[in-house]
This record gives sequence, C-alpha cells and structure tokens, in this order.
Amino acid sequence: MGATVRFLLGEAEREIALADPTRTVLDYLRTDERRTGTKEGCAEGDCGACTVLLGEARDGAMRYRAVNACIAFAATLDGKQLLSVEDLAAADGTPHPVQRAMVAQHASQCGFCTPGFVMALAAFRLAGAAPTRAAIDDALAGNLCRCTGYRPIIDAARAACADPAPDPLRANESATLARLQALAPRTSLAIVRDGRRFLAPRSIAELAALCEEFPEATRLAGGTDVGLAVTKALQDPACVIALGAVCGLDAIEESAHTITIGATATYSDAAPVIARHYPDFGELIRRIGSVQVRNAATLGGNIVNASPIGDTMPALLALDARLILRRGSAVRELPLAGFYRGYRETVLAPGEFLERVVLPKPAPGQIFRAYKLSKRFDQDISAVCAAFALTLEAGRVSGFGAGFGGLAATPARAPAIEAAVLGRRWDEATLAAAGEAFDASFTPLSDMRASGAYRRLAGRNLLRKLYLETAPSGSGRARTRILEPAP
Repeated sequence: MGATVRFLLGEAEREIALADPTRTVLDYLRTDERRTGTKEGCAEGDCGACTVLLGEARDGAMRYRAVNACIAFAATLDGKQLLSVEDLAAADGTPHPVQRAMVAQHASQCGFCTPGFVMALAAFRLAGAAPTRAAIDDALAGNLCRCTGYRPIIDAARAACADPAPDPLRANESATLARLQALAPRTSLAIVRDGRRFLAPRSIAELAALCEEFPEATRLAGGTDVGLAVTKALQDPACVIALGAVCGLDAIEESAHTITIGATATYSDAAPVIARHYPDFGELIRRIGSVQVRNAATLGGNIVNASPIGDTMPALLALDARLILRRGSAVRELPLAGFYRGYRETVLAPGEFLERVVLPKPAPGQIFRAYKLSKRFDQDISAVCAAFALTLEAGRVSGFGAGFGGLAATPARAPAIEAAVLGRRWDEATLAAAGEAFDASFTPLSDMRASGAYRRLAGRNLLRKLYLETAPSGSGRARTRILEPAP
C-alpha cells in the first residue's frame, strides 16, 4: 500500500505525506503552497469562494470539474490534477478568457469571491454548454457575491463563452493525460498518523475486507457531509475508508428494464441518465446543492446518510428502488423502503456497505412527478419533498407509489395512501381518500425549516397538485381547491 499522495498541482508533480489524514485541499493550498487565491468563505461548501478544478483521466480524455476545496480532503487528490486560480493563465502569462471577461465586464468589486467565480466559469466554458441564462445561473448557483449584484458576472460568462480563443487548460491536454495515467494509483492508499487512518482501497473486494476489519470506520464518498463533520463539527475520525478510488463502484448501467447506479456515482454523472427516463427526477437532482456539490456528492451517500430530508429518497421510494448491499462476499438485495430503521438509522450490519442502487425504468403509461418545497429555490434543504409514480388505465389507478421527505423521522413511503387510491377512479373522491390516508400516516414535527402544520398542509396540497396535473379531462379537476391554512 502507498503512504503518500501523488498528484499534479497545475503542471507540477507533487508527492506529499499528510500529517493529518483529513486535511482539506483548501488548507493544503493556502498553507503549504501559499496559493492564497483560493479563499475560505463558509467552510461548508455553500459560498464557492474556494472553488478549484479537479482533472481526471476518463475514457482516454481529460475531464475537469469544479469542486469545493473547503470540504475536499487532500488525500483524495491521489492520481488527479488540481488546478487553482493561479493555474488559469497561459504559459506566456496571457490571462484566461474568463479572467479577461471578468475584467472587461467590471465583474469584481472587493474581489474576495472573484477567484471562485472565475474557476466556476472556467469549468462551465470547458464543458462547452450553451451559455443560456438558465445554464449560467445554474453554473453560478454555488457562488455567492455580496458586491456586484451578479449582472456583470453573468455578462462575463456570456463574453467568455463567446471568446473564440482556445482554452489554455487544453493546451497540454495530451501530455497531462499521459502524466496522470502514469501517476494512476496501482495500489491502495493507506495513511496512518498518530493512530488515525485514511484508507483508499482500489477494488470492491478490498473495500469489503476493510469494512469488515474496521466496521466503525467513517466511509467517505463525495465528502459533502463528512467534510462538514471535520470543518464545522471539528471531528477527527479515527478511521476513514474512502470509496472514490474503488474501481467499478461508480459504474452506471442500463438494461431493458432497469438503471443500476454504483454507490459512488456522482449526481453529475447519474442525473443525465435518470433524467432521460424521469425528467422530474432529473430536475430534483439539479436542485440538490450547487454544481460543485453535485460534482462530488453521490446518490449512494445520500441514501446511506439516512437524513429524513434527503432529496433523492422520496423519488427512489415512489419508484420502488432496490438496494444491493454487500458484506465480505455475501450480497443481499432489499427495497429502499425497508432500509431505514429510525432517525439516521439503517439496517446495514457491521461491515456491510451499499454497492449499487437499482431503479426500474418507467412502466408503460406511468406518470412520475417530484416536488420540492424550500425557502430558496437553489442551495436549500427541503422543508417538504414528495414524489409520486402514477399509472392510469381507463381512468382508474392501476399503479401508485408515493414517497415523502420531511414528514417523519426517516424518508417514508406511504402505503396507506397507495392502498387508498389503487383500483379507484382518479377523481375527487379518490383524492379525498388519499388526503385522509395522508393525515393518518404522518404527524410532522416543527423545526427551523417549517412548522408541523405547514408540512401537513403542504404535503396534502402536493397530492392535490399531482391530481391537478394528471386527472383525466372532464373529471372535475377544475373544481379542486388548494387547501388553505385555517384562519
């Protein structure tokens, strides 16, 4: 096993021995490399001031993605290229097209957030997406500025994408790719310092062995939650097992009837596949954090984290997704609906881990809807999230799945609501029965995001929203009234 982390910092090769196994990329850049362009704003992956680019060899080409350095661990850089704002200019010092556009459009005032915006836009330009206003807004949703009002930054995004100059980051792409392929870890990484461990296995079999050997270890996928535990809760996990280097654990495969998503597949990789079959699910994923977060966070991590307000679980529950769990060489399968035991508790046995998620493709005639209610549209946690899979035949409900988040101690499927509508005509009487079943199923709590009364009312109204959007013509849906709070 290797004990040092080898990567490219810009074009320079680095090999570092970390004294702290959970040291962040941000701390490494600012303290060791004195690269102070990368800023610390929030230390929780929300403001984007620390945005950097990670380059990886994928399918014979370089792929660059923006991530938050404040919650990424330096140990996860093994075999990758790290680019900070100091790396953007061309070899002769010519500024990057995004940097030129930011200057020309007067898109910086105090300048603190500017490097993060530049890096986010550099990644956007590299991706080659059409610079529509919606696409630019999404690319910048994870970057906060308190000075400019965003208009000149958006103008800079348009100008940079319209600039025909070649991207300096592509100038040495072939050479960079070859160097990363030479740096690619051949063995697992094992950092041991003062009794603390950071272990990065390379195979699923080795991961299974380590999970059995260290059943209490913290498992690290995208790090968007574990990173917060270190930077905000000031935890020092004794043992971290990183899943990101495990070959094949991020695979996404399709068959005639299913989509199988590996536990470490990021939202950015999984979303396009899911959205082709379930557009509402794809839009729900787009509202999970920022581009930087979605580039790191994983579907598997969201499931295992077991938060009652995790956004993907209601959709997966409504679609009757199944989980493939592994312990050693033993593999078992169970429905997601049977995975949660209580608040932040799952049925995972000691040493067991999530390997894959199996999502069925839409049945003929199936309608899928997902709804998220939060105080902000972007970058906010749900107060209530609901998803429904509805199939109608001759005006009757022949299939119905309902999943909710924010209404109970766990993400919850709603079998009572499903039973109340199955086989009945999709009309106002059935909607009323569904509402009664909803009231009997949930007693929401109040917290900082919403009151229990709001959650109850909102949950019932989301059922009504589904009905309004899907009821057959002439069913009386125009008479359906959205419930209002009691005076």
